[in-house]
This record gives sequence, structure tokens and C-alpha cells, in this order.
Amino acid sequence: MALHPFDPLRPEEIVRAAEIIRPIYEGQAINFRVITLREPPKNEMVKFLELGACRESELEKEEPVRCARVELIATTRGGRNELFELLVNLDENKLMSQKLLEGKHAYVDSAYMKEVEAACLADKRVQEEIRKLNLPPGSTPIVEPWTYATDGMNDMSERVSMCWFYCRHLDHSDANYYAYPLDICAEVSERLEVTRIYHIPCAPDERINDEERAYDRRKIHATSSSEYHPDLRSDSRSTTKPYQVVQPEGPSFDVQGNRVSWEKWNFRVGFNYREGLTLHDIRYEGRSVFYRLSLAEMFVPYGDPRAPYPRKGAFDLGNDGAGINANNLQLGCDCLGTIKYFDAWHNTQSGEPMKLPNVVCCHEQDDGILWKHTNFRTQNAVVTRSRILVLQTIITVSNYEYIFAFHFAQDASISYEVRATGILSTAPHHLDHKGTVPYGTIVAPGVMAPYHQHLFSLRIDPAIDGHKNTLAIEESKAMPFNDANVHNPFGVGYYSENHYIELEGGFDLDISKGRVFKILNENKTNPITGTPIGYKLVPQPSQMLLAHPDSFHAKRSEFADHAVWVTRYGDDDFFPAGRYTMQSSGGDGIASAIRRRKESGDPDAVRNEDIVIWHTFGSTHNPRIEDWPVMPAEKMVVGLKPVNFFTGNPGLDVAVSTQDKNKSVSYNGPADEPASKCCVPQP
Repeated sequence: MALHPFDPLRPEEIVRAAEIIRPIYEGQAINFRVITLREPPKNEMVKFLELGACRESELEKEEPVRCARVELIATTRGGRNELFELLVNLDENKLMSQKLLEGKHAYVDSAYMKEVEAACLADKRVQEEIRKLNLPPGSTPIVEPWTYATDGMNDMSERVSMCWFYCRHLDHSDANYYAYPLDICAEVSERLEVTRIYHIPCAPDERINDEERAYDRRKIHATSSSEYHPDLRSDSRSTTKPYQVVQPEGPSFDVQGNRVSWEKWNFRVGFNYREGLTLHDIRYEGRSVFYRLSLAEMFVPYGDPRAPYPRKGAFDLGNDGAGINANNLQLGCDCLGTIKYFDAWHNTQSGEPMKLPNVVCCHEQDDGILWKHTNFRTQNAVVTRSRILVLQTIITVSNYEYIFAFHFAQDASISYEVRATGILSTAPHHLDHKGTVPYGTIVAPGVMAPYHQHLFSLRIDPAIDGHKNTLAIEESKAMPFNDANVHNPFGVGYYSENHYIELEGGFDLDISKGRVFKILNENKTNPITGTPIGYKLVPQPSQMLLAHPDSFHAKRSEFADHAVWVTRYGDDDFFPAGRYTMQSSGGDGIASAIRRRKESGDPDAVRNEDIVIWHTFGSTHNPRIEDWPVMPAEKMVVGLKPVNFFTGNPGLDVAVSTQDKNKSVSYNGPADEPASKCCVPQP
């Protein structure tokens, strides 16, 4: 199947890009961090997409250049690592640009973290500290490396990893070592050398120390309190009977390469190492709705103020990558029904293709009732059940799992759902310390789960019947009462007021005013309502970043200051905390970019322009004991719903729900009971 400009790089393209680059660094050791598609400039893609079903020869004339974006680390003869960004023209097999990225660091992957772990455990001083702990016989120390969240205490010119120590007391590889955090910590340099070892605080009044303490064996507790793996627990409940999703005629979707068609939806699936799943050229009944949708960033800052815990602030996309940490999804486990899986390709450090199998699953789900009405005079009911199409990916980043899913609905709405699960990241706690911890929860003997936040940024690139759009804020307000100039004699009236955003900036939710953010096309008027067509953002109400504005957490995650941002579109502007978040010190995020454009006099108008909307949402997670030992999924949902985009309910033509098709069964009753009036419209 012919490549589409939005399709991710194929394996042979990854190979070709690496071959073009290698001679440039002859004599140097190079580590390919990224070989990925550089998406075409939007002005070129819009021309290409507008050709639609034109002849292939016409499409070829307008097809954008196929370009690879490459990040690599080159080691100089002096042993210094330098990060470069290169662009490669794959159509002409030539280098387009090369840039040295001073002061920037590439993301880390599991291979590098395993090297850090091995180097840490091999260090003689670390081994001596472990020996002094006097762990029980058969216990195994575990090192979990984390990227270093900048705190101003160390030089950030090179990558530094933080190694947190845990212990496994059972001879089982899946035993929950987070139940046994140890009180030592180590820093490891980019050269894989342990540069510092110290003891971490274990009580609210403690600080970093050099006190040698043997491991407190009173912390060892029953497996039933902290183990999650079925091998280590008693039998599972037997009350849940099988639930099988059967589609006897197959699914309603059609997939051709990366193009998905379902009901009246049509879009293209993309995937890259950092954002993971991306969606492109999203249309409903052929009408353009969104140019691109993706999760742009997520930040997990921890709220334990004691050093070195402020170094736990993870940019799980910028530092680690949603794409390279995506799970291999399996039938009957992560998705039910008839499933279409999408594979992806990344690259090895040597520049060879590396397959990421089954990283996206596409399937249908029943989603309850779409619409219903019962005529109370006749008692005749018409009910239509909602079917949604789900595009889902799941990532594992150390202790946590995140489930990301786009839901396409038959009423032309789209939802983005995030579920957080996995295991809490824990810290050691003195058993002799009585009372609670102000910034954490005790979840097991000697185990404290610190408070933290999960903050996401959903990037929305709208194309509401065209690429000139406007962000409007609608608020509902009470009419004045007993005002001679306003007719509201009973004091019950209210009205809506719209404010059109003119300049780039950040805005907050306000439930007290019923604040709604609408993305409008002011050039298109609904023939019935007389108002601009549009979609509205249905936000996930969330607390914004709690860290102080002067903290490094805040400086590095500027997007977490407001719930909604609007910016003028710019090619390659995908990341609200900056492209290079690894040990960043701030100033690279969305607020700084807006400020710089304003100060330079560049146009920052966003009304009736090509714009991007960024929605910050998430969870302030103050752990419960019910989150231990593995956390029930916490769900967050963002919606995008049409507002005066159509001339009526777009789901009105969805087939009425009937027993003939659904084959439901009464409890303890036969499957062929006569259908009730609830399911069948009466003559």
C-alpha cells in the first residue's frame, strides 16, 4: 500500500536515514536516540489533503517531501557526549540540516536504565552500604533508576540518574518490591559512575544523613497485605462468570493501512516514540473537524519536600516516551471483541529498525443509551444504543501504567480517556514514628506513599470546516432582578455571554460561571441557529500544579499553570514543556514561547487564525490505602462535542435497538422471549 505523508516511517526508511547519517560521524561512537517522521509543513499537507480523491498523478505533484527527524548522541574523542538533531530528505537521500543541541539531553530508554542499574549494583561502595543493612537471608536488593528532576543542587550539563533502593524478600521475580523501600540512595553519572551515596529521610523531621542503620526486619509483613501477583495471593474470587463480546458479522470499522473508517468517521492513525498514538485528518461525513489530536505531555511532580525527593518529577513523555514504553496488547486482556492491532517501529541505538508490536488496539464497545424517548400517552418507546470506536494504547513507566484511549461516538463527539493504575512509588518510613505524614499516606509497615500529581496536556489542532478557527469563552449569567432596563420580573432569567479570544494565552475553568470553551469557525454560520459552527471542549476539571511558581517543578512545566491555552499554529510546535525536558531548567515551555513572541512583535493573534488548543487536566493523587498494593484505575475524561455544527441530532439515524439483533437473555429465562415494546417502535 502506498505511503501517506502522515504514515510513520517504515523499517526501510529508518535504515536509509541511518545510512545517510553514519558517514558524517565517521570515527565517532554514535547512539541513535530517535529516527522518526518529521511531519510535513501544514501548508503543504493542507494542499495535499484538499486534493482528496483527485487522480494519483495530481496527488503526486502535491505530495510533501518525506523527511526523517533524527536525534543522536555522538561521543567525541575526549569522551564528551554531544546531542545532535538532523533532518534527512528521504526522497532525495540527502541531509537537510544538522544542529548541535548545547545543554540539551535526549530521553532515556529501558536499555540505558538497565545499564545504570547494573553499574550502581556493581559499585563497591554501594555493595558495602547494602552489606551494612544486614538484610534477611535470601533477600534481594533492587535498584530502580529514575531520571533526575532538576532541583538546583547538581550540575545538569550531563545526565544524572537517581537510584532508589528497594528489597524483594520473596524468591519470585514479580514480588512487589515497592513494599520494602530501603533508606539508601545513589546518584549515577552519564559515564555510569556512582558519584554519591547517602541515606534518605525516613521521618518528617529527618534530612539526608550518613547514619548507618540496619534494616528493620519488623517491616516484613504478610504477602496478603502487599502482593498483587496471582502466584503470591490466595485464590481469586470465583463469582464472576465469563463475559464475551461476540460480533457475528464482524466489526463495523474498516482499516486500510493507517486509514480508519467507521460509521461516518474517517481519520488516519499515527504513532511516534514520544507521543505514542496520534490521530490525523479527522473528518465526519467528509467534513473536516480536527487536523491532529495527541497527548502532548504529562508531568508527575511529587509533593514530599524533603531532599532528595523533589528530584521525583517525571516528564513521562519528554523524558521516557509514551511510544517506546507502549505495551504489547493482547487478545482477551487489554481489549475485548474483534480487534485490529497496529504495530509501530522505533530504532535501536545502532540505527536498526525495532518493531513495537500491538501498541494500539482498535475495537468497538457498547456505550449505553445514545438517545431514547417514551411517548407517555402511548407508552411506546424508541431507544438507540450507543456504539463507540476505541483507539487505545497503554504505557508502563516504572511503577505506573497509563491507559490512553480516543473514543469516537455516533453523535459526532470524541472523548479522550486516561486511566491511571499500577503501583504507588514508595519511600521508607520509621516504624517508631507515630502519627500521620503531612505529605503522604502510610500504606504498609514502614512504607509511605507520597502525595503527587498527574498533569496531562492534550493537544487539539482544530480544523472546524477549515483551518481558520477561533477560541471563544461562553459564560452563563443571571439577568438582573428588579432592574427597570431588564425584563426579568420573577428573577429566573439568565443569558449566555461570549468572549472571543484575540491573543495567545492561558485561561482557567470557572464552574461558578458555567464557563465553556468553544472552538468556532466564524466564517461558517449555522443556517438554523444563526451562530458560528463549532465544537466545544468538555474539560476534565482538575487542580493545577501545586508546586510554588518559583520552584523548578513550576518553571519546567509551564503548561500546568492554566487549564486551557490557545496558541497560533507553528510547524514542529508539539510540546508544551519544550522538546527537551530531560533535566531542563525552565524557559522552554508554552508560557515562555508566548512571552517571547509578544516581546519580539511577532503576530500572536489567534482570532480567525490557524490555532492550537492545549488542555491541562489530571489528578491530585493523595494515596488511599485502597490504592495498595495495586491501584484501581482512576479515570479522567475530556470531551469534544459539536456545537451548532449540524442542523439537528447527528445520531438520529442510528438504528433503533432491537432484541432481534441484540439477543439479550432474561435472568433465568429463555433467549427467545418476545421482544418488549421498549425495543421496537410500535405502528
